[in-house]
Amino acid sequence: MTTIEVPAPTAWPVVLAVGFTLMFAGLLMSPSVTVLGAVLAVAGCVGWFREVFPHDHEEEVHVVAEDREVTTRRRGVDRLAIAPEQLRAWLPVHTYPVSAGVKGGWAGGVAMAVPACAYGLLKAGSIWYPINLLAAVVYAQSLRLGPEQLTAFHLDSFAIAVGVHVLISTLVGLLYGAMLPMFSHRPIVLGGLIAPVLWSGLLHPLLNLLNPLLASRIDWFWFVASQVAFGVVAGLVVVRQSPMPTLENASFALRAGVEAPGTVPPRGETRS
Repeated sequence: MTTIEVPAPTAWPVVLAVGFTLMFAGLLMSPSVTVLGAVLAVAGCVGWFREVFPHDHEEEVHVVAEDREVTTRRRGVDRLAIAPEQLRAWLPVHTYPVSAGVKGGWAGGVAMAVPACAYGLLKAGSIWYPINLLAAVVYAQSLRLGPEQLTAFHLDSFAIAVGVHVLISTLVGLLYGAMLPMFSHRPIVLGGLIAPVLWSGLLHPLLNLLNPLLASRIDWFWFVASQVAFGVVAGLVVVRQSPMPTLENASFALRAGVEAPGTVPPRGETRS
């Protein structure tokens, strides 16, 4: 007769749950209830750990084969027709690895710096002007500098601006890598052009509300141009990476790594 190994029944999780319940209930009732709950919680932890360490406490259960015939009164089965593109729009079949988003974010960050530095040269005659403005997102003292100081090099402002730029570029690149598989038609147009314009339109009123002085120093035309450059380059780099299949179509037990009968081979055996 076939047998399978399953976790042995144990009452220690219930003891642990009762202990934690009494610990918090004692905060409203009496300190003695809290002490009792702490004792039960410690006992539950020790007892439960001993059930799984150093070896799992398991028992063998006999599998009884039972033949059942499934019958139905329906003469046919109704199926809902779903087009492949609809299924892909809600559940992408393939996605990009995390490294693709990081590469796209870094490449987009470099592309974004080009129009930003061009704006500094044309607007103030120095590439340090946009860098000092970016540092003002964290280091507000930069906004109180005079025009000559805003166009000069400051090591602290440069370090802050580089750190902020790298962090934001990496995070946005990861977001692009996760979102682009959902845009099956023209992903560069949606993720590289429309999204930066919407983001800039959302940031404009928020920045005027949170930091009006910084908003007054930003040229929003060049700001949108920098965002578009980032989106296009990041999108091109991401879509050139090799996508990998997603696990949404796999069973929940397989995706969650649950060791249950039927998902992993028995001990001492290998599954071909």
